[in-house]
Amino acid sequence: MLEPTSPERPARATRRPLASLIVHALLIATSFAMLYPLLWMLAASFKPQEEIFSSTSLIPQQFTLDGYVSGWSGLSVDFGRFFLNSLTISLLSIAGNLIACSLAAFAFARLQFPGRKPLFAILLLTMMLPYHVTLIPQYVMFFNLGWVNTLLPLIVPKFLAVDAFFIFMMVQFFRGIPHEIQEAAIIDGCNPLQVYWYAILPLSTPVLATAAIFTFIFTWDDFFGPLIYLSDVRKYTVSLGLRTFVDGTGISNWGAVFAMSCLALVPVLLLFLFFQRFLIQGIATTGIKR
Repeated sequence: MLEPTSPERPARATRRPLASLIVHALLIATSFAMLYPLLWMLAASFKPQEEIFSSTSLIPQQFTLDGYVSGWSGLSVDFGRFFLNSLTISLLSIAGNLIACSLAAFAFARLQFPGRKPLFAILLLTMMLPYHVTLIPQYVMFFNLGWVNTLLPLIVPKFLAVDAFFIFMMVQFFRGIPHEIQEAAIIDGCNPLQVYWYAILPLSTPVLATAAIFTFIFTWDDFFGPLIYLSDVRKYTVSLGLRTFVDGTGISNWGAVFAMSCLALVPVLLLFLFFQRFLIQGIATTGIKR
């Protein structure tokens, strides 16, 4: 027997699309508000110097590439040199973090040795220390080694597992890998290093990709470290190269700043677009027990 149609059902059906429309409109407006500074910077990179701060429009009244020309070759060193330095530091930092942090995480997650828990607790405590606390001792040490004004202070520590955040993240992931896999590798005659290489690493692609992406972003955007250790312009990174366009007296080439800033965003954007699947998978699976 058919039930009589309630007059409230059509009203509810009408309200649902309306509520969805309002929610989507709010999300679009919020997204535009968040993206507007980035879009304005992109538009400003194609504007003449006198038009940049005189208009908030996203469409340049007079289109020009002077910002990109002067930004790339307007300094004593081509901006491509800064890109090469940043890329070198970032790629070597990724290699160092993946090797050193994964080995340390494997030891904490899979091996039994005296003092493992206290050492892991101390490792977590180091995550709470601000970078500035250890800055002066590190600078003195690198100065005595003769590494100041070289790229070594920015690269070598990465091969010594100094990033506790990535170690902690990998430990959580390694703990979720079934122990039966490790036990089967041991039965087959694998030593701990072979277990790490043949059994654990092949299953750890998501967390390794996540660590690589974050390492690249943190290193590429780092300004304070290169500012402290580098003084030779030919060794500057992208972040320091952008700072050279800003004059303390107020006379700055803002067109070049915005143009090179747009180019500096391209590697990070491409990295996220191509590897976002691993990033999402790594974040979603880290810390989840299987």
